[in-house]
Amino acid sequence: MSFINGPQLLPSIQTPSISNPTKTHYHFKYHTTITSEQHSKNKIEIRVCTNKTCRRQGSMATLDTLMGIAPPHVSVSPCGCLGRCGAGPNLVVLPQAAMASHCGTPARAAQIMAHVCGDSDANVSRNLDALAFWKRAEVEFEAGHLSNAEALFSQAIEAKPTGGIHIAYKGRSAVRLASGNFVGALEDANEALVIAPHYAQAYISQGDAFLAMDELEAAENSYSMALQADPLVRRSKSFKSGVQLLQDKRSSETVP
Repeated sequence: MSFINGPQLLPSIQTPSISNPTKTHYHFKYHTTITSEQHSKNKIEIRVCTNKTCRRQGSMATLDTLMGIAPPHVSVSPCGCLGRCGAGPNLVVLPQAAMASHCGTPARAAQIMAHVCGDSDANVSRNLDALAFWKRAEVEFEAGHLSNAEALFSQAIEAKPTGGIHIAYKGRSAVRLASGNFVGALEDANEALVIAPHYAQAYISQGDAFLAMDELEAAENSYSMALQADPLVRRSKSFKSGVQLLQDKRSSETVP
């Protein structure tokens, strides 16, 4: 697989900065911090063109695949036109500004990710298998088939992918929480955070598990960490519902 230098005029991607916790609407205190060293691990960025031509050529599926198999130190995001529209879908790898074209299949996307990460080609199919497992698990979870969903998430984890395994742990955490296995849910959220220490959704899962166990201080800390990892997470339904339940439980403690 070859990469060639492409155009340098790329649209900027705004990365949310860590906000001051005293200025958040929820006024959480950060009992723990995510270090700058942990954030500095995100040194590789893949931008996928989702402009009209590349979109027609399947770039949204490419974006979805890359996001699902990316290890924590690789960020994947959409961008505008990169030129060379007839050779799409196109993407660029930063900071090298290396272009790749004809990225319209999951196999091609996985090969590019392996190349970017210095991974073995032997892991390409394993990463795609794990992705397929946890995608199916999400469908089963949405349908309320908890045992099937947990089994599929477990298969994704057991496939030992080199990227995306933190997503599978977070997904299984949600399933176990819904099944009443609060300890298992917490263990999976913790495992996701070992792999990806700035994964905001895993902090929410951790907080949800603590909340289910009535560990309110720990839950508050987890939700605070989610905000520190990504201030925009405050807009998510999962964050809002967790915070609301935490506030309800806090209020019930003060009722005589």
